[in-house]
Amino acid sequence: MSDLLVGIGLVLVIEGLVYAAAPTAMRKMAERLPELSDQTLRLSGLVALAAGVFVIWLVRG
Repeated sequence: MSDLLVGIGLVLVIEGLVYAAAPTAMRKMAERLPELSDQTLRLSGLVALAAGVFVIWLVRG
């Protein structure tokens, strides 16, 4: 359970860093989201999910 909480905390830290470092770029990216198809968003989510699982697999063995 503590690993899950640490993982959630790290996601929040990384997301906060992106918003703090490049707020204009984040706003522009959010404005473009409605232009993307559901299929593109779904594929992007699946790629991010697979990359996350791969990183966890590398770290945890």
